[in-house]
Amino acid sequence: MFGLEESRQYYVCQRYVRMNMGINGLSKIVGNELKRPLLNGDVFIFFGKSRQTVKLLCWDGDGFLLYQKRLEKGTFELPRFKPGLKAAEMPYRTLSAIMRGVSLRSVRYRKRLRTGNPKHMQLSDCQ
Repeated sequence: MFGLEESRQYYVCQRYVRMNMGINGLSKIVGNELKRPLLNGDVFIFFGKSRQTVKLLCWDGDGFLLYQKRLEKGTFELPRFKPGLKAAEMPYRTLSAIMRGVSLRSVRYRKRLRTGNPKHMQLSDCQ
């Protein structure tokens, strides 16, 4: 079903991508450069050089979904990346903040108890 939810894993490509690429071109980047499996439901995030356009690619069980958002004014703020990684995992709440135009440098999350997957129990900063 269409939708992006917190239960998915999100990976952002740490280089700018040509925004004329479609599903086939972005899939090749995921497999060849990011070295990530394509068909497990993870969401892959790609930003254009101008940072006015973002594309999200994910497998939906029987086909690929490609979301695109282009800003008419302003740019997307990107988190700081770790050098040497081709794909960085991004928490859903960070993606959500970026998409809504929230400044990542000013966001501070209060501690909360998180149950379930220990991977999600870590507090991750947005920078």
